[in-house]
Amino acid sequence: MIEGVAFRRLKPVTDERGFLMEVMRVDWESFAGFGQAYITTAYPGVVKAWHAHKDQTDSFCVISGMAKVVLYDSREDSPTKGEVNEFFLGERNFGLLTIPPLVMHGFKNIGEKEVVVLNLPNRLYNYEEPDEIRVPYDSDEIPYNWERVNR
Repeated sequence: MIEGVAFRRLKPVTDERGFLMEVMRVDWESFAGFGQAYITTAYPGVVKAWHAHKDQTDSFCVISGMAKVVLYDSREDSPTKGEVNEFFLGERNFGLLTIPPLVMHGFKNIGEKEVVVLNLPNRLYNYEEPDEIRVPYDSDEIPYNWERVNR
């Protein structure tokens, strides 16, 4: 796994009324602080990639639908530089994925309905000076192909 990345399987507690699932707690080791909470969505087949943050840690949880979340370690001083990690997250595999600064990331909706991703970053978004590094999803800088592999 890429240095600094954390994955926690989330466990819904179900009963006849529905379920409850803790997504983030301050006593979890991966808790990096709290800046804000937001959701982003993507329609089936859509890829939203690549981006990273200079200082911000992201914590992703797919709360509806299914997504392939992909990370690429582009950090020069990292022992896992050049490594790619894939995570299949959502209704069939709830989890919290913590992504450290400077790790490129993105996701693809791999389901048949709109996917909903909750992000709990540790920093507040700065509209005047966004903490973002963006690269096109099909950039040659990142050795990854978003196409589905049929084995």
